[in-house]
Amino acid sequence: MATANDRAVLQSIFNPSTPFGDIPGLDEEEEDVQDEVEAFPLELLDQVRELELQGVSAAESGDLNTALERFSEAIRLLPERASGYNNRAQALRLRGDVAGALRDLDAAIRLSRGRGRAACQSFVQRGLIHRLQARDEDARRDLERAARLGSAFARQQLVLLNPYSALCNQMLCEMLGRLRNPDGTGSD
Repeated sequence: MATANDRAVLQSIFNPSTPFGDIPGLDEEEEDVQDEVEAFPLELLDQVRELELQGVSAAESGDLNTALERFSEAIRLLPERASGYNNRAQALRLRGDVAGALRDLDAAIRLSRGRGRAACQSFVQRGLIHRLQARDEDARRDLERAARLGSAFARQQLVLLNPYSALCNQMLCEMLGRLRNPDGTGSD
């Protein structure tokens, strides 16, 4: 596990234009929790979080109906909380309801005002759906927003969307293949 100092050093290497120690998104989760505690009654927030945990557990075990019930109940209790929509979108997508997933992701982004962990996750999910639908510009736009919110996964996906990067990767693979097998015979 990297220390805060390790992350700061890596940040300064990969993003030299940012001040040393300035790691976007590092304190984001703590800010999200504080915002939620201020915005929603604590007892209700705890109940909704428990429902979401039950929903995630059900989805992980393959019980999408129970997962959707738990996420929908969480949304019913706190309809202005983005996290429930984000979670339900994932279950809807797994069930094959892409249109429903996109509606929930749009709601999560709107409710989060495009900030915080729920927005970051929603932008990633929506970007991936756009990629599957061959809507690369929409995917790029969402993944860029997620990357700005701190998603390393979104940054990786943006590299894959870059045609120059893909070409360089292909050329590099070919070159490494020739280095491994200079005479062109045999297999790896």
